[in-house]
Amino acid sequence: MTSYEIVRRAIEFDGPERIPRSLPEPWGTDFHGVGIGRDPDSQPEQKGRDEWGSVWETVDASMGQVKTHPLADWSALDDYRFPNLLDDRRWEPAREKIAASDGEYILGSQPSPFFERMHHLRGLERLLGDLHLERERCEELADRLLDLLIGCVHKWADIGAHGIISTDDWGVQDRLLISPALWREFFKPRYARYFAAARERGLHVFLHSCGYIVDILGDLIECGLSVIHMDQQENMGIERLAREFGGRVCFWCPVDIQQTMIRGSVQDVARYAKRLVWMLGNFNGGFIASYYGSPDAVAHTPEKIEAMCRAFVEYGVYPLHPAG
Repeated sequence: MTSYEIVRRAIEFDGPERIPRSLPEPWGTDFHGVGIGRDPDSQPEQKGRDEWGSVWETVDASMGQVKTHPLADWSALDDYRFPNLLDDRRWEPAREKIAASDGEYILGSQPSPFFERMHHLRGLERLLGDLHLERERCEELADRLLDLLIGCVHKWADIGAHGIISTDDWGVQDRLLISPALWREFFKPRYARYFAAARERGLHVFLHSCGYIVDILGDLIECGLSVIHMDQQENMGIERLAREFGGRVCFWCPVDIQQTMIRGSVQDVARYAKRLVWMLGNFNGGFIASYYGSPDAVAHTPEKIEAMCRAFVEYGVYPLHPAG
């Protein structure tokens, strides 16, 4: 099987010969990740300012925080112009990279997350209050972003991507950022529209979302989610994830980046990796192996990374056998 076929079969529970992987060298990856280029007409950006007008401050080697929000005052929305993400010239580098691929699964990175973009523009605390107090403004912003996301979906389909991935971190350690009821009322219909547009164009839908998201994972699956990229599992429980969602969505995971990868021994890491494969991938597919791309920022040692990757590669061959 080609890498594309292995990934496709895992996502669709169609019997891959092994679990797909996106691991560091020398362990290899089945993915060909692609993003879009910069706006060719844009001026050099002020330090820390992105093309949306949000000004970032670096927190550590892996992330930053928005300190200046261009929609801190809702009156700015009336004249606010989104970046021109649909300019064909911005998509030419992605088109060329896809043309140079060699049997991998082509995953396009959506340039505009949904909920995260809303709070990068407005500010998280303001936005959470506005969902109750300024609903019309929130709906206007959300629908404009959604239209742009769907426009990008069609671009990815036109240039030959197999799937698309976006990022929306919905959870803290033990709960959602908002109530499940509010999420279902405001966000679920919009995710359904977004995911439906992608699936109608033949694209798998990937979503990265960290934290405790078990309360809405079933809803995301109902909306058409294909793959959940999840760096944490212990705060929800692998057993619960497998029992409630195994065989319904494909999991793309490393060993839990905040618990076992930090506090566990090398042997613990290997055992945990095997449990992930067995419990989440034992559905004629359903699991993709991953690693955290900024290991120094989260104190993941080379020895533990090697133990995780080796367990994924050696144990992740179908038919699977129960983890010891």
